[in-house]
Amino acid sequence: MRTREDIEALEEEILAPYAMKSKDTAGRIYQEPSHDVRTCYQRDRDRVVHCEAFRKLEYKTQVFVIFEGDYYRTRLTHTIEVAQIARTIGRALQLNEDLIEAIALAHDLGHPPFGHAGEGALNEIMQSAHVPGFNHNVRSFEIVTKYEKRYPEFDGLNLTEEVLVGILKHRTIYDRPGIVGEYAGKGQTLEALAVDIADSLAYLSHDIDDGITSGCISEDDLRDSNLWAKAYSRVDATLEARDRQMFKYQIVKALIDIQMKDLLVTSSKRLQELGLRSSREAKEYNLQHPSESVVDFSPTTRQERDYLQNILGKKLYHHYRVVRMTDKARRIIRDLFEVYKENPTQLPYSVYRRDRQYSDIEKYETIGNYIASMTDRFALDEHKKLFDPYQKV
Repeated sequence: MRTREDIEALEEEILAPYAMKSKDTAGRIYQEPSHDVRTCYQRDRDRVVHCEAFRKLEYKTQVFVIFEGDYYRTRLTHTIEVAQIARTIGRALQLNEDLIEAIALAHDLGHPPFGHAGEGALNEIMQSAHVPGFNHNVRSFEIVTKYEKRYPEFDGLNLTEEVLVGILKHRTIYDRPGIVGEYAGKGQTLEALAVDIADSLAYLSHDIDDGITSGCISEDDLRDSNLWAKAYSRVDATLEARDRQMFKYQIVKALIDIQMKDLLVTSSKRLQELGLRSSREAKEYNLQHPSESVVDFSPTTRQERDYLQNILGKKLYHHYRVVRMTDKARRIIRDLFEVYKENPTQLPYSVYRRDRQYSDIEKYETIGNYIASMTDRFALDEHKKLFDPYQKV
């Protein structure tokens, strides 16, 4: 039988000097005995998978809201895709795959219903009341440190510091790093940077897949992109006429492969140039250079990705069907917030206690957290109950 000590010894053998070894963790908020057969990051991953917020990701959406159909990606499928891509990056760069997986599986736990539309609506509501705006990185952190209650000894999941920092400081074009207490002065591991870039890679490639499937964008919309042209040149041209579905799958596969190969070559070269000798040096470097990722694409590929992302912004995210969905989602969030604000006793007892007084700020935060915890499906049902006089409460 392989013990935890055996796995930690294996990490010393096969991981790069700059990788985050399990035995070198900065530890947990609450001290716990080590496990016999699982490392600290394996335990973190398992705790995330078994938590309620992770299960809810199945009914939280990305671009296409859940009432549009079952094909489109949800937060759960997106999270699994990010974890898979990030682990591939980690394996190639000799990083700690267990730490990568733990961060990847937890990075979107704090997303509210209806994707970025829901987050934007909550953020506007909070700021209008002079309450700190909604940040889903901070919300993810609060879920794993406070709101998930699975252990009698402490609130939250008691994850390691490296996972908590990876969650808080997760950065993409859609994700703003959160600032929470002592963690503001902590640097990300290279494993966390692998998750950041995997998230960006997954977003671009799979939004194209969902966009083409929905009919909101077409192949013609994308032909002006060099990155798309490179992917197109790798696919059998006759497929486009013979089997459009297969053509789409092959194009998306080629897009991911092109980006991944560029990313690995560029990142490997960058790591060699930096000569980082330990995970501690990697954390310090990342703390001192927050806008510069060691794990990244080449300038050419980055420019090509940005161009393709801009096409998606114009053609997909601003397509009238997507705009209708996002506006509807925002209205639902605002309606729910207004109803709860006017009469908070409509909230469950476990959410809004009747035996205490709430300040206005506390009331807003309580309502915001409750709405953020909803799935798309629950938010839609709740809206019907509150606004449809013929709907059972």
